[in-house]
Amino acid sequence: MNSQEIICLNFNEIRRRSIKVWLGIPEDKYDWKPDGGAMTCIETIRHITESQYIYQQIVINRGDLGELITPWQDKPYRSVEEEIAFAAPHHAAFLEVIRGFSEKELQEIEIVRPKSNLRRKLGDYLLRIAYHEAIHTGQLLSYLRTMNVDRPQIWD
Repeated sequence: MNSQEIICLNFNEIRRRSIKVWLGIPEDKYDWKPDGGAMTCIETIRHITESQYIYQQIVINRGDLGELITPWQDKPYRSVEEEIAFAAPHHAAFLEVIRGFSEKELQEIEIVRPKSNLRRKLGDYLLRIAYHEAIHTGQLLSYLRTMNVDRPQIWD
């Protein structure tokens, strides 16, 4: 297995487990949040999926987002299932972008984000993107626990 395959496997495993958690959120709890400053459950799912698209654009443009408008902009929240279906082709496209890089490119391309004073090698940056989703999935598991809702089994 090469680096691209491992990175894609990691993204797919995180997304598979995220979806289990997302589908475990009762419909009447989509707008639940632990406090006024937090995102709701459905906002967190949207944040995860839209952020991956934004990260994809950062990767493609080596750090420059320009005047990015995402496909999610002005899209109303509906159901978890609709969020998953809408994000699926974007997730697949991101994996194709990753598969298109060579081992050398993963090690040598730098993603530079001057506004956040960030400079990372592409392979490192991709793993940090995956970590972002994993953290928010854990956050949603914590939400479910706080709501006293059964949590899906994601440790298979």
